[in-house]
Amino acid sequence: VQLQASGGGLVQAGGSLRLSCVISGNIGSISSMGWYRQAPGNQREAVASITGGSSTNYADSVKGRSTVSGDNAKNTVYLQMNSLKPEDTAVYYCNANLRPAGAWSWRNYWGQGTHVTVSS
Repeated sequence: VQLQASGGGLVQAGGSLRLSCVISGNIGSISSMGWYRQAPGNQREAVASITGGSSTNYADSVKGRSTVSGDNAKNTVYLQMNSLKPEDTAVYYCNANLRPAGAWSWRNYWGQGTHVTVSS
């Protein structure tokens, strides 16, 4: 199973970005997909997640400014981020909790990270 994230970049404060993460390989069943981020010197933190294709959760820091969504047909999870702030600057990692076909257990998988830089 591989997760490929894209969509990061440099944006001015107040701008928007849309991150995408394509999940490929022996996927089987997906329980949840989501995004984490890690700023320099900080621990990785949860940003947003979508479970069962429709139930979403957001960190307080991005609530109201971000929307997480999933496309099951494309095995892709998105994170639309609006009204970006300099404190949103971080490496964003996509995450999927899934059970590969033929496997007994659910496992966590991570993408390689995409950089988001918000200038003031």
